[in-house]
Amino acid sequence: MAERLMLLDSASLYFRAFYGVPDTVKAPNGMPVNAVRGFLDMIAKLVTTYEPTHLVACWDDDWRPQWRVDLIPSYKTHRVVEVVTGAPDVEEVPDPLEVQVPLIRKALSALGITIIGAAEHEADDVIGTLATTATMPVDIVTGDRDLFQLVDDERSIRVIYTARGMSNLELVTDRTVVTKYGVLPSQYADFATLRGDSSDGLPGVAGIGEKTAATLLAAHGDLAGIIGAAERGEGMSAGVRAKITAGLDYLEVAPTVVEVVRDLDLPAPDTHLRPLDDDQRAAAVTLAETWALGTSVSRVIEVLATTR
Repeated sequence: MAERLMLLDSASLYFRAFYGVPDTVKAPNGMPVNAVRGFLDMIAKLVTTYEPTHLVACWDDDWRPQWRVDLIPSYKTHRVVEVVTGAPDVEEVPDPLEVQVPLIRKALSALGITIIGAAEHEADDVIGTLATTATMPVDIVTGDRDLFQLVDDERSIRVIYTARGMSNLELVTDRTVVTKYGVLPSQYADFATLRGDSSDGLPGVAGIGEKTAATLLAAHGDLAGIIGAAERGEGMSAGVRAKITAGLDYLEVAPTVVEVVRDLDLPAPDTHLRPLDDDQRAAAVTLAETWALGTSVSRVIEVLATTR
């Protein structure tokens, strides 16, 4: 079997699982386990369908890094419920989901699935680094289109996009990005910077939408080219030039916020998928029985049994 690395945007997936599986699914102690079961079911389906040989659950050790907030204070502000000095701010997470996150980590560990996070960085940055340094084809599983910036046909890096649900997964390649947005994946971060993204609290350049952003990138290549053309008064209308000029302070800092980090110093654990040994299987079954994760755990065990 040819080697292939699958990188999971874990929070993106367990949020989707939480809202996609009824919260009437509970453990014997009454705690909801819908997100845990849904997340494990996703893993079983993804491994069965795409046959990765290596798998990493990438983690938000800091979902809103201060260095990004220092550059753009509005970054993810609408999702903050409590500011914590000297530690990651508290994200707005439904209580029935928040209590399940430690169990998700425990279940992944019991199943031999590697979890990797990085202090002061988001899962996107972990994914960016692992995808950039990979020596094999990479599948990135996410509902976050920001990660389209990592798509690279030449290096066999693609996104398995979950926005339309697990029954309508979309494989995003170079052609997909060009068709949808009129830009290359290598231009996507600049495109997102110009357009902005209200879901992340990124204002974008006022008056510059997707169509204008794509047109500017097609004409000038990247942000530096666009800013240079605006300063020279070349290749754009006076109105667009005025908008770019008015947004220069934002454009100076926003790319650092939007671009994923690709050079983190990460651990290098064994991420190879393999069947559980007898002790691992027994521990996983015990965990499943304790928390009523039954078929969800057994599906992953069965899928792992087919890996080598």
